[in-house]
Amino acid sequence: MVRDFSIVGQSIPRVEGFDKVTGRAEFTDDIDLHGMVYAKVYCSPVAHGKIKKVDISKAEKYPGVLAVITGDECPKKYSVNDLLPTETALAVDKVRYFGEGISAVAAISEQIASEAVELIEVEIEELPAVVTAQESAEQTDNLIHQEYPNNTNHTAEQIFGDVDDALVRADVVVEETFYTSMVNGGFLEPQSAVADYDPGKKKMTVYNCNQLAHMLQHTVAKTIDMPLDDIRVIIPNVGGGFGGKTEATPSVLITCLLSRKLGRPVKLTYGRDESIFQNKGRHGCHLTLKLGFNNDGTIEALDLNVLLDGGAHSGWGFVVLWFIAALTHLPYTVQNIRYNGRRVYTNKPSPGAQRSFGGVQARTAVESCFDMAAEKLGINPYELRMINAVETGYKAPSVVEVRHAEFKKCLQSVAERSDFVNKHGKLPRGKGIGLAAGHYSSGGAFLLYNSTRAHSTANIRVDTEAGATVFCGVTDIGQGSTTVMTQVAAEVLGIPVRKVNFICQDTLLAPMDNGTMDSRATYGAGHAVKRAAIDAKQKLLEVAGAHLGIRVEQLECKDERIYSIYDDNRFIGFWDSVTMYQDVIGTCFGTGDYTPPQPRGDYPGKIIGPSPAFGFTAQIAEVDVDLQTGLLKVEKYYEATDCGQAINPASVEGQVEGGVVMGLGQALIEEIVVDRKGRVLNPNLHDYKIPTTMDMPEFDSEIVDAYDPTSAYGGKEVGEAPTGPVCAAVMNAVYDAIGVRITDVPITPEKVFRAMNGQHSRDLELETTTIGFANAKYKGD
Repeated sequence: MVRDFSIVGQSIPRVEGFDKVTGRAEFTDDIDLHGMVYAKVYCSPVAHGKIKKVDISKAEKYPGVLAVITGDECPKKYSVNDLLPTETALAVDKVRYFGEGISAVAAISEQIASEAVELIEVEIEELPAVVTAQESAEQTDNLIHQEYPNNTNHTAEQIFGDVDDALVRADVVVEETFYTSMVNGGFLEPQSAVADYDPGKKKMTVYNCNQLAHMLQHTVAKTIDMPLDDIRVIIPNVGGGFGGKTEATPSVLITCLLSRKLGRPVKLTYGRDESIFQNKGRHGCHLTLKLGFNNDGTIEALDLNVLLDGGAHSGWGFVVLWFIAALTHLPYTVQNIRYNGRRVYTNKPSPGAQRSFGGVQARTAVESCFDMAAEKLGINPYELRMINAVETGYKAPSVVEVRHAEFKKCLQSVAERSDFVNKHGKLPRGKGIGLAAGHYSSGGAFLLYNSTRAHSTANIRVDTEAGATVFCGVTDIGQGSTTVMTQVAAEVLGIPVRKVNFICQDTLLAPMDNGTMDSRATYGAGHAVKRAAIDAKQKLLEVAGAHLGIRVEQLECKDERIYSIYDDNRFIGFWDSVTMYQDVIGTCFGTGDYTPPQPRGDYPGKIIGPSPAFGFTAQIAEVDVDLQTGLLKVEKYYEATDCGQAINPASVEGQVEGGVVMGLGQALIEEIVVDRKGRVLNPNLHDYKIPTTMDMPEFDSEIVDAYDPTSAYGGKEVGEAPTGPVCAAVMNAVYDAIGVRITDVPITPEKVFRAMNGQHSRDLELETTTIGFANAKYKGD
C-alpha cells in the first residue's frame, strides 16, 4: 500500500543518538549539583523478620556523615496509584525481603557513606521465610503482611460463556501446568535518584530514571507529605526501563527525605545487587491451562488458573494479574473463557511490570497447549492457528473489539520464510522448529490518577527563534519515542526533523501524560502530538491563505512551504508565514490531547486489557539440542510483526529484535534464584545471566504491510508483543527436537538432559528453591 508521507515511514537516525554514542547524554548518575552529598542504604541481611533495634549512633558520629534516617521518619505506605499500598521508603517494624532497606546515611562522599552504613547496628528477630508461591498460598499463621490473610494480595476472576459445557462438547481437550520464572529487567542503568530540596521556596526537584514522571510526582508528594505543585520531577536520559522503572523505588523517597532534612541535594545510585533486590521485574507464575477443540480445529473453550508470585509488596501486581486474563484468549477467537487468578506475597524481591507484562505468562501456556492440541488433532500447528486467528472487526466475548488486525499475515510470513509446514516434525532428532504467536495492547483505558483529564496532552510552539518545539510528557526510555514524536510533528508541519525540538520528561514544562507504559507512547502520545501540530498548522494556514488569496482547505504544508494543492507554484515559505503570524498575532501555539475509548460491557477487570489497538506477532524458533549434554542453542529466529504503519522502520526492527532477545533470556537462562531463607543467590550480572552477543541467533524479521486507521499515522504497539511468545516458541521447538515437552522456563541444559533421560518433574525436585521443576511431557503420554 502506497502512502504519501514525507517523514513518517522513514528510518531517520535517533534524534538523541549522537549524544548517546558520544557520551554527551546525561543520565541521572551523571548529575552533579552544587553542594551535593551521597546516600547509601543499610540492607536487611535476612528475608523475613521483626526489627527489634536499629542503633545509628555510631554512624551519626562518623566523620563526614551529615544525616542518618530510619523507616520511622517516613512510615507512610505507598504503591502504584495508592492501590493496596504496602511499601515504605525504609522498613518499619519488619523486613520482608533480603536486601530491604532499613536505614540510610548521607555523607560528603560515597565512600564515607558506605563506611558509615557498616556501623549501623540492627537486631532482627528472624522469622521463617516464605519463598514459593505454593507455600505462601497455604499459610495461615506466617503472614508477610498481617492485613492480608493467607498472604493473598489480590484475586481475579473472569467468566464468559459456559466453559464446562464447552469442554464437554469439545472433541479434544488438552491440559497442562506451566511455570515461568521470576526475572529481572537487566537494564544497563541501575536505579538512581537525585533530590534537591530548596528550603527557601520549600520546593523539591527530583531527578530519576523513571518512566512515569507525573505518577512519580504524585507518589512523592503523597508519601513525604508535600503539596503536588511543590514537587518537580525531571527525567534525564534513561538507560533502559522495560517496565521496571514505572514505580517509585525507595531510592527516590530516601533522597527526598535526606535532602529535605539537610537542605541540600542528595544522590543515591544503587549497585547492581541493590537494583536486583528492588527488582520490579517479571512475576514468577504457575499456570494450569485447559483448552478444548473441535475436530475441525476450532477452539471451544479456555480454562486458566494462575498463581502469581508477588514477592514482598503490591506494586503493579494486581494489574499483572488482570493482564494475564486479558492476554490469554486473543489473538484467537475463543468464546468460552474462564480465568481464576491469585497473587500471593512471598519473602522475595518484589516483581512489577516488565515488558509484555502478563503476556509472557499467558502466551507460554496458550501457545504450548496449541501445539499439544495440534498433535492430538493431527493438524499442523500453523494451520490450527490460522483456523482460529482473529481478523479485523472481531469482537471478543468481553466486548473488546479488534478494530484492525493483520495477524494472519504475520503467521503466513513466518511460516513461508521458515518453510515451517515442511520442516515441523520432519527434522533429524536434536533439531527442532517451533511456532508461537501473541499480541499486546497499544495503551489501556485506565488513567493512573484519579482524574478526568486526558491520558495524553501535547503543546507545540512554532516561532522563528527556535523552530517548532513540542512539549509532551511521554518518556523516552531508549525505545525511540522522542524520534517518533518528532517525525509526527514534522510530517504535519512539512518541515525537517532537525527543526523540531522535543521537550519532555519534566513535570514543570511538559503537560500531563499517562507515561511510557503499556506500549501507549506511539499510539496515545502520537495522537496528542499530531493534534497539537494540526492546531498550530491550521493557524498558520489561515495567515498564509489570507496572504495568497486561497481558501485554507486548499492549502498544504510540505518541504517548508505552504502551497495550493491545485497549483504548487502559488506558495509562501513556511517560516515566512510564521513571521507573519508573529507580527500580527504573536507566537503560534497549538495544543492537542487524546483519551482512548472507554471499554464497554460490565465485567470484573474490564479497565485492564481493552485497548483501542493491538499489535500482533508470529514467531518461529529453530533449535539444536545436544543429545549428550542437553545443551540447547537457538540457531535461527523468524518474526513477523503487525505494528500498523512503521513510523520509523529502523526503530521497529530494534524493538522487535530487542523484545525477542529479552524473551530468549527468560526462555534459556534468566531467573532470580533464592535459597530456602530467601537470600538472593545471583544479585549481579556475573551470576544473573542475560543474553550477550555470543547468544544471538540469526534473525529474520519482517514488518508486514499494515495501516491502522484509528492511529495518528497508522502506527501501533511494537515494544511488547515480540517478547510474549518467545518462551513458547522455544518450548515447542525443543519438543519437536527431542519428543519431550518441558513446561517451565528457563530451559536449562540440566532440565533438557533429565527430561531426555525419563525423569518426570513430579518425581524430581531441583536443589534450587524458587525456580520451577523440570516439568516434562513425553510423546504418547
